[in-house]
Amino acid sequence: TIAGDERSRIRLTFFNQSFVKNALLPGKTYLFYGKVSRTTYGLEATGPEFTPLAKGETPAGSIVPVYPLTEGLFRKVVMRAVAQAYALEKDRLADPLPEDLRKAYDLMPLSEALWQIHRPDSFELLEKARRRLVFDELFLLSLGLLSLKSRRTCQNGAKITPFAWENFTAALPFSLTNAQKRAIEDAVEDMQSGRLMNRLVQGDVGSGKTMVAAALAYQMGKNGRQTALMAPTEILAAQHYQTLAPLFAKFGMKTVLLTGRLPAAAKRVATEAIESGQASLIIGTHALLSEQVIYPNLGLVICDEQHRFGVAQRAALAAKGAQTPQPEYSLPPDTPVDQTQPHVLVMSATPIPRTLALILYGDLDLSILDERPPGRKDVETYCVGEDMRRRIEAFVRKQAAQGHQTYIVCPLVDESDTGELKAATAFAENLKTKIYPDLTVDVLHGKMKSAEKEAVMARFLAKEIDVLVSTTVIEVGVDNPNASLMIVENAERFGLSQLHQLRGRVGRGEAQSYCILFCQTDNELTRQRMDVLCQTNDGFLVAEKDLALRGPGDFFGRRQHGLPGLKLASLAADMAVLKMAQSAAQSLLKEDPELAKEEHILLAKQVSTLFDEAKNALN
Repeated sequence: TIAGDERSRIRLTFFNQSFVKNALLPGKTYLFYGKVSRTTYGLEATGPEFTPLAKGETPAGSIVPVYPLTEGLFRKVVMRAVAQAYALEKDRLADPLPEDLRKAYDLMPLSEALWQIHRPDSFELLEKARRRLVFDELFLLSLGLLSLKSRRTCQNGAKITPFAWENFTAALPFSLTNAQKRAIEDAVEDMQSGRLMNRLVQGDVGSGKTMVAAALAYQMGKNGRQTALMAPTEILAAQHYQTLAPLFAKFGMKTVLLTGRLPAAAKRVATEAIESGQASLIIGTHALLSEQVIYPNLGLVICDEQHRFGVAQRAALAAKGAQTPQPEYSLPPDTPVDQTQPHVLVMSATPIPRTLALILYGDLDLSILDERPPGRKDVETYCVGEDMRRRIEAFVRKQAAQGHQTYIVCPLVDESDTGELKAATAFAENLKTKIYPDLTVDVLHGKMKSAEKEAVMARFLAKEIDVLVSTTVIEVGVDNPNASLMIVENAERFGLSQLHQLRGRVGRGEAQSYCILFCQTDNELTRQRMDVLCQTNDGFLVAEKDLALRGPGDFFGRRQHGLPGLKLASLAADMAVLKMAQSAAQSLLKEDPELAKEEHILLAKQVSTLFDEAKNALN
């Protein structure tokens, strides 16, 4: 079938649609919708949808919606259903935004926005409709988070008396950065106010978050209260214990380690020390949440690497603060035992631009560690192709000869049909047998049992492994100062922020460290992303570039922050609307903190509904 207008002609092809020959009449006018391609015969379209137009009729509403469809469901059916639903409900649609707020921010009425987003009369009206609906999503989210934060400031936390820092800082082999001092002072101010602290300490790789946590645990210990530090893995918990136990021993404070794999006798000793109040600092994994563990005077909960825990888990640990010890344990007379909730400190090594952090962690107060400890060197980063393979292999051997170790990260665990992607198991075997038969090569991946992973990492830390081939399971936090080289295979498959986290596994010792990114594509966008890593070691800058180039990365997934999902808004693309929504939410809550006024009741209901699913995680 040939169709055309005064400007061009197009060949239309229909398969298995016999009704079309009777539906399309010569000389009549139709509006066609479909994918158009240009061939040697001119313009062509296969199976387009069409709507008849009366003689002289202007094709109003010719901006056609694209709906996600399933087999047997057609766009026309959805459009008809939307129109019917709108006709039934439009007169009953209540707009939750007060008229003065709509006028102040130049927002379209809700009823009009819902119609224009489905059947826009123009691209200008389509954009106005989208802006209104995006504003609604971000406004409700901001209202909910600010309300949560306000509610928490009304809760009582363990009130402390600040102690002088001289003894603590004198025991450290280094000086604290100004950023660390600011974070500590802000947290201490929270805790001495008597209000419940919920604070996020967000720092780049190697910015010294652990020492901020240690300083606050010291203050808690001096006030006769306990601190629980929960790490995502047993090996990371053990590393924290090895670092902090000797430090706290200098102050006469007992530190215990509690993990799932401790022998029964050691576990019993640890739990007795906790329940009797002898232990000031308790370091562990999910074992800290066990029913058998009772904290008589828990004052502070610290969660390391926030995004590796469900937020519900940190809430569960915080809830253990109101427990009562068993009667057979008699606490020292000056030990405070009460029902106040423990303060919560969350540590995250995933740099997020500040405005987005205020949304993702809007229920928490925010401290940012934007300085690195003095003397820490940048990791030299290079993006290379396969033509550099032999030189890099020789460089790995050179690092081993100098007594240093290498990580090699692959995107897959096993061989698959995904073409050129490197798989950790096969790659490690090839290195062992053909490339480095004289070096110790081992493999680590997420399909291994926990005990196997812990054993491999323990051997790596003990310098028994020269080259560790791994998947991204090593992305979170083991501190091995002897590892000086990170190689990432198929680097184009990873997000920028994830690559930055992987790079952070090296550069923790005195030796110069390196990161080599093997990139198998000439794509210009990929090249730009790799150039960002080669040019800067600043994780916050990397995160901003990642958002600009790729959109919100996986660290904005609901899986990690427990917030209600966004249907239309994008935290990256709608930054201007986000700032506007945050400002509007702050102003409204200042005027009506409980959203109790008659004109705000519908808003209050919508906020409550939005947060209903996530309330357990966020509270």
